[in-house]
Amino acid sequence: QVRLVESGGGLVQAEGSLRLSCAASGILDSLDDVGWYRQAPGKQRELVASITSGSGTVNYADSVKGRFTISTDNTKNTVYLQMSSLKPEDTAVYYCRRYSRALRNEYWGRGTQVTVSA
Repeated sequence: QVRLVESGGGLVQAEGSLRLSCAASGILDSLDDVGWYRQAPGKQRELVASITSGSGTVNYADSVKGRFTISTDNTKNTVYLQMSSLKPEDTAVYYCRRYSRALRNEYWGRGTQVTVSA
């Protein structure tokens, strides 16, 4: 099994910054795919940023390109999402996702709330 715990969410004013963290434990592989998703009230969950570890490919939603950066620290089994120039429309619950190559299954954290005030 894999356990993911997000942290770093909170309330921030527009144009502010936050850094989200996702700490993983369990059966982990440095080649696991990782990503951040978000879900705003009344909307579907959407991809924010992801890393396909095997190829090193990094993807961002168009709405966050140039403002958000995803990164990993494999020594700490942690994935980060640095968010800058935040906008009210970034308000959502942010979830961490990890696809375990060893277990051939995906795992999700419980989410962390990000609220951006105008």
